[in-house]
Amino acid sequence: MFVTAAYAQQSTTTEGADAHDAPAAGEVHTETGVAHEGEHGSGVFPPFDSTHFASQLLWLAITFGLFYLLMSKVIIPRIGGILESRHDRIARDLDEASRMKGEADAAIAAYEQDLANAKAKGHSIAEAAREDAKGKASADRAAVEAELAKKISAAETRIADIKSKALADVGAIAEETATAVVKQLIGGTVTKTEIAAAVKASAGN
Repeated sequence: MFVTAAYAQQSTTTEGADAHDAPAAGEVHTETGVAHEGEHGSGVFPPFDSTHFASQLLWLAITFGLFYLLMSKVIIPRIGGILESRHDRIARDLDEASRMKGEADAAIAAYEQDLANAKAKGHSIAEAAREDAKGKASADRAAVEAELAKKISAAETRIADIKSKALADVGAIAEETATAVVKQLIGGTVTKTEIAAAVKASAGN
């Protein structure tokens, strides 16, 4: 690469001025009041400085040890206790749910058994009531029929008496009528015996 004479001269002048203006190592800057460090230790990030590695490792070990003690003595036991408590509570809840389910199943089975027994008892009661009603109806019907038969018999007897009496009255009326007719027609008199014979003869015809 070729460099012109003017550029080389300008670069030389600039470097001379910088070297003249830069303060020496260890000198204090007049404007800031801060001592300038040597060129070897300037511009290094402190965590990456090899001179601080030992203290950094020491503090790392101390911090890790404290964090480990905190985790092992405080945080992990509390978390373990919480998990154990929740596990026990869940187990108790599951046992309680299982017990309640068993009780519910037993109650349902008992209810179904009671319902079946009630249905059977109701059926037997209805059957007994039906048989009782049937027997009572039969007895009532027999009593009514007997009463009707008795009334019919009494009515027939009364009718027979009335018929006999009516026939007797008819015979007497016929005799009286025949006597009156004979008396009006022929002007004579006839005996009752003759009139009765004539009425009987006409009734027989």
